[in-house]
Order: sequence, then structure tokens, then C-alpha cells
Amino acid sequence: MGYKGPISQRQRRFGDELQRLRTAAGLSAAEAGALVGMRGPAVSHTEAGRITLNAERLEIWLDAYGCTDPAFRSGLAEMGRSTGKGWWTEFEGRVPDLALDLAEVEDRSIRLANYEMLYIPGVLQLPAYAEAIFEGTSGQWSAEDQVRFRLARQRILDEDRTFHFVIHEAALRMRFPGDAVMRVQLLHLLDVAERPNVTLQVLPFTVAKKPPSPGSFLFCEPDCLDLSTVIVDAPARAEHYGDSESIAAYRQRFDRLVDLALPPVNTAEPRKDAAVRDSWGVMQHLLYMLQV
Repeated sequence: MGYKGPISQRQRRFGDELQRLRTAAGLSAAEAGALVGMRGPAVSHTEAGRITLNAERLEIWLDAYGCTDPAFRSGLAEMGRSTGKGWWTEFEGRVPDLALDLAEVEDRSIRLANYEMLYIPGVLQLPAYAEAIFEGTSGQWSAEDQVRFRLARQRILDEDRTFHFVIHEAALRMRFPGDAVMRVQLLHLLDVAERPNVTLQVLPFTVAKKPPSPGSFLFCEPDCLDLSTVIVDAPARAEHYGDSESIAAYRQRFDRLVDLALPPVNTAEPRKDAAVRDSWGVMQHLLYMLQV
């Protein structure tokens, strides 16, 4: 059965994984189709995410492709049978499709690692900050709907997931929302950083080495690490990467950013050495500047 409407990133990823496995197994589309009673063109449409694949055919293909990893098989099967529906469904036609794709990828993840250069991460933005970002924007998407969607995403902070944020100091110094809004926003970051499932670090201007990534990105890990997704900010739209090379490269980049960034915000333990600069100290300094 064919999909109705635009093809989501989940559907594309499901098809990409099937094609990758088939190619690695040395089978043509026609040979794979013969295993499950499908013609070659139908196999190609399935691998392009245009038509669905039932669980029985998926199992036959995974066996024939030599895929024995139970976590991968389970994760791929879940992607294949998903309806793509969730809290974000109410925003269909009201926000860009790339925003819906982002919400669905986040929903499948249990660990999220985010590096941001110029803005506070979306799931940490307060309403006034988000409104300042979308204020004055034009096009088919209303600023009100985009703000509501961004705030709705933040429910994942209350769910059973872990988060690691590395935020460039530049993002913390931006004053486009106004000093009062930025002060409240920084206080909110400190509050969120106290959650046991959240780690927050600042990458300072004074970092001694060049950061390993020139742009912001979000690393989303589900139960099966091989089905992780990296979402990279681009000028026109966000790009999704799921190939093993990109996953390994961006995991290494984030680990490097963690090493370069200041020690995380940690209010649970007293600071042992006031001379050591850390993320908490930078944010306190910026708060002081905003009240002068």
C-alpha cells in the first residue's frame, strides 16, 4: 500500500536501511522481490519509502540479508509499522514538514545530544524567547503556530530520556529578545540543568582550540545505536544523516565538544575551587551583566 502525503524522514530511513542491507547481501531488487512475491519496481518503491512493507516480508528480507542483530531488527520493525502519529499530528499543515520530522525522531530517542552556536536549544526556550525568534517572520507558517509547536516539543524533558547540551557562549550573550527576557531565559537554563537527566555545558569564547564543528547539530539515539540520526542545521533546511560514517563522525565531534567545553552546571555540589572557570560561573557572570 502506498503512503498518502509527503514521505517522512522515518519512512525514508526505513527504506534506506532496507536498501543498504540488500546491497550488502549482494541481491538485486528483482531477487529480493522474488523472495516475498514482489516485482523489482515495488522493491524500489519500498526502499524509497513510497509504499509500506508488512512484518512478514520484512522478516524474510532480514533473514535473507543476514541481519542477525536483534536490537537492529526490532528497531527497524518498529520504524516500519509506525503510523507516524503523535502529539505533533495536530500541527500537520501548520508547521513545516521538517519540524514534524524532528518531533518524530526525538520521540523515538532515549538519548539526545545537542550543540548550539547562536540560539538556546529549542527544547529549552521560554515562550518570550521563542516569540522573539519568530517575530516578524513571513510565509505560510504563522509565528504563533511555530512557537506553540516549539513549546510542545519540550514535553520530552519530562519523559524517560537523557539530554546533553553544549551551548556556545555566543548564544548566551545574544540580546535580540531584550535583556529582561534573556535574564529569565538564563535562569531557566540553570533550573533545567538541575534535573538529573540533563547535562549542560558552555563552550566559551576563550576555548583554546578550534571547535570540531562549524554548525549546530542534534544527535538522536534510540535503543539501537545503529539507527541513530544526526540532524544538522543548514541554510535552507535541516539535513538528516543516518549512515554509519556520519553517525560515527558526529558522535566523535560531540565528544570532542564535551572535552573542550567548561565543566557542566552542577549546583548539587559546592564549588571546590573558585578559580576554576565552569559553566555555572559563566552563566552567573552573564546574569550579572544583564542586571547592570
